[in-house]
Amino acid sequence: MRNLASIFRIIALVAIAWGGVELLFETEPGQLAVLAYPKTLIFLGVIALVSIAIEVFVAALRFTLFKSLSEEKQEKFLALENKRVDQLKAKFENLPKLLTRSRPIEEEGEIELDHNYDGIRELDNKLPPWWIYSFYASIVFAAIYLVRFHVFDDYTQIEEYKAELAQAEIDIARYKETAKDLVTLETVTLMADPSDLEAGKQIYTNNCVACHKADAGGGIGPNLTDEHWILGGGIKNVYRTLFEGGRPGKGMVSWKNDFKPSELQQVASYVLSLQGTVPAEPKEPEGEIWVEGVE
Repeated sequence: MRNLASIFRIIALVAIAWGGVELLFETEPGQLAVLAYPKTLIFLGVIALVSIAIEVFVAALRFTLFKSLSEEKQEKFLALENKRVDQLKAKFENLPKLLTRSRPIEEEGEIELDHNYDGIRELDNKLPPWWIYSFYASIVFAAIYLVRFHVFDDYTQIEEYKAELAQAEIDIARYKETAKDLVTLETVTLMADPSDLEAGKQIYTNNCVACHKADAGGGIGPNLTDEHWILGGGIKNVYRTLFEGGRPGKGMVSWKNDFKPSELQQVASYVLSLQGTVPAEPKEPEGEIWVEGVE
């Protein structure tokens, strides 16, 4: 019984720690924090090990103290322990009766009513306490609801729906601002953070230099450092070109199946950061001069 209690305590402590991790760390909807942040598993593991160590220490201390007692006191201690265990078992065994207030089969004769239908007897069982208190609670709730919404004319269901809908739109907009992989052609923005530009540079180096060269001076593909653009400049047009691909038959493929939207945003931002740089062998300008805000 004691070992079982120790196991329950360890599980409870780890569960509480896990719940704390899920509350403190922000993740995408439906994603567990322990999976999004693998290092939290180390924290949970430490909690589990510390809990086990405490239980082992307490058990060893308890055993040492027990052995230090005289035989007479050991017998009294064991008798008290057995009595406590028996009382606990009795409470568990009595729990269904407390919840239902039912009578044993042997005592059904005491609550039998004078109704007998072809051998089917009717018993005057009392309603379970949980049912009675739930019924009373529903009456109180109904009274409060009646006064609030039908006497004092609080908000209607339509007003509540509109308010929740407006709040949902605000929450969605806020979520889209922070959710990197929900980047779209309409919401994409130019990134200036050095870490994002470095990530974009790595992707560019691994995938784009074959056509545009390392310094973006242009090879098979156009020069990306001048102000001329075939499919339009600016973050939205560059992102669209990466996402959808270039002109049919011209070699520029769509990268939407190879990279996340946030990664394409990083590449597009890195490419635009090269504007005005001087490549070693710049290719002749292609396309039209792009001016932001002028289509």
